[in-house]
This record gives sequence, structure tokens and C-alpha cells, in this order.
Amino acid sequence: MEAKTAAAIKGYLEAFIDQIVNEYRKKKLPLLDTPERYLQNRSSSGALKPFHAAIIPEQLMRINAFERGFSTKLGTTFEEVARLVALEHHEEAVRSYDLVGEISLDAIAEIEHQISVFERAADDRLIKPSLTEMIDAVFEHNIAETREIRNARADLYILAEDGTEYYFEMKSPKPNKGQCLEVIQRILRFHLLRGMKRPKVQAYFSMAYNPYGPDKSNYKWSFAKMYTPFEQAVIIGQEFWSIVGTENTFTEVLEIYQEVGRTKSKYMIDALSFGF
Repeated sequence: MEAKTAAAIKGYLEAFIDQIVNEYRKKKLPLLDTPERYLQNRSSSGALKPFHAAIIPEQLMRINAFERGFSTKLGTTFEEVARLVALEHHEEAVRSYDLVGEISLDAIAEIEHQISVFERAADDRLIKPSLTEMIDAVFEHNIAETREIRNARADLYILAEDGTEYYFEMKSPKPNKGQCLEVIQRILRFHLLRGMKRPKVQAYFSMAYNPYGPDKSNYKWSFAKMYTPFEQAVIIGQEFWSIVGTENTFTEVLEIYQEVGRTKSKYMIDALSFGF
């Protein structure tokens, strides 16, 4: 990775941490002065934890709340980091990329039909259509004269030097059923809007890391394996970062995250524990 790319990623992550720390440093936690007073509190978000507040120091409560929120928001950094890396290796890289095109209403309906067929097959433990078969079926219906302008937004778009177009939907590595089916629907729409099949256009359900191990074969989350054409549509960890950059990118990116964590660790603890 070039030094300027690493510096851009580092600066982005440091700013991200500053923003989240400032947000949580200002948060008012329901603290326990006396049990009687605490038990009169109300919380519209369900944040009251009387036994936690009674036994855990305020500083640890704040750090705990920060960690939960930080973990949730950290996933948003993967898109920007991937974009910064991709700019070094590809012709173009854009987040929140909008595809717009005129497509047949019959093809739009066929996407819904294919998702329905896929879901029923998954529910009934039957053979599911492959991604290639679903794309082919949708294209066969893209011939009617009744057409409309439609759009779809990809989390990340990359145009490779060889002209290959990549569209990534970046999600948690433990998605629910609805998220899985929605992403496959969007993948079909990406192909339809571009009017191209694989390999010229390659759309994926991408996960920045594998919580089960180093290889795709280690992955065990049942919803993703059951409700996606897993082998064709899902890329995880090393496979994703290798497309974005090189075989070394995943390790290099983790090293930058680690460096930023070490640099900012004292700041995070001091700001959340002592308010400065």
C-alpha cells in the first residue's frame, strides 16, 4: 500500500474516533445517586439498568456504552477504507453509487418472482436457483415494451482497469434473513440496470471480515448460507480485500486500524472516564 493511501486511511479513522468519543462524552447516563431517586427515572429508549448503575463505576458505564455504539458504527468505516484502497489500484471507486436505467416492468416483476422462488426453496430445503440462473431469467423478461426508469444504489462501486465493474453491498457478517434476500434482489437489479451479466459486471454481498476464521469454508452463519446463492454471491474477508486491492491489503488495513487504536487508546479512555 502506498504511503499516501495509508495516511489517508489513518486520518479518516482518527477523525472517526474523535467524532464518536465526543458524542459519548456528552451523553447523559442515568446514574445512581440513591436507589430511591434512580427508580423514579424514565427512559424512552429503555436505557435504565438499576443494578448495573448501582455496582459499576460511572466511568466504566460510559466506556461500556461507548464500546457498544462504537462496534455498531465501526462497520461504516469499511466502505470508506475500501474506497481509499481501491483508488490506488483501479480506475474509479465511489461510495453510495447510483445506477439509473430504463428497464422492463416484466423484468422487475421477474426479480421479485426469482426472490420468492429462492426463498421458498430455501425454506423447504430444496435445490435453490443459482445466481447465474436468476440473472438469466431476469434478462429473458427484459424485452417488454412497457419500461420505466428505475434506480439502485450500491454501497461501493469499483471500475477496474480492465473495464470490469464491481458493485458491492457491504453488510454485517451475521445478516438476518430479510437482509440476505434484499441484497440478492439488489444484485439482480444491478445487473438488469447495467444490461450486463457476469463477468463484465460483478455484484456481490460483501463482508469485510469472517467472524469464524480465515477461510470462506469456515463461515457458519446459517442465514447467509441458506438465503443467498452463497458461493456465487457472497465474498468475505480476504476475498473481498483482494478484489479491492491486493493479496496483502487485508493485513495492511488491519495494521493501520491497530496503529490508530494504539495511538488513540489513552485519549479514548481519558476522554470517556474523566471528561477531557
